[in-house]
Amino acid sequence: MRFTLDTNILVYAVDRAAGKRHHQAVALIHRLPGRDCVLTLQSLAELFRTLTSAKQGIPPERATDIVQQWRDTLPVVAADDACLTDAIDAVTHHGWSFWDAMIWATAKRHGCRLLLSEDGQAGRTLGGVTIINPFADGPQPLLDEALGVN
Repeated sequence: MRFTLDTNILVYAVDRAAGKRHHQAVALIHRLPGRDCVLTLQSLAELFRTLTSAKQGIPPERATDIVQQWRDTLPVVAADDACLTDAIDAVTHHGWSFWDAMIWATAKRHGCRLLLSEDGQAGRTLGGVTIINPFADGPQPLLDEALGVN
C-alpha cells in the first residue's frame, strides 16, 4: 500500500524537543524500509523552511543535509497541473487549507492510499486517499497494513 508522510512527521523526527512526538516519529521512520512510501516535494520544501525558521534555528547547511538524506532514502514525487486543480477543488468543496490540499492531491496523483498526518482531517477519505494520524491512540489497521505489524 503506497503512502506518504506529511511535513509534521519529518519535523518531529528531527526535533528532539518534541518529546513523545519525536520518539513516535523516529519509531515510525524505522518501520519504513521495504514499504511503499514516497515523499512529496512540497513536504521536503516545508521541512527545509521549518528547520531553518527562527523557532528551529537549524543552519541552512544542516537543513540541506537533512533534506538530502530524505531524497536519498525515499522517492520524491511532485505536484503537477492536475494536482493544483484537485487541491483547489478540495479547498472549495471540502474546506481544506490549500497547502494540506496540495499534499493530498499530490499523494492522490502518485497512487498513495494513505497520507500520514496529524493535521485535522484524520480518518477522512477523499479521492481514494485516507488521512491517518500516526500519533493517535488506539488500533490503526490501515497504518499497520502500510507499515507492517510490529
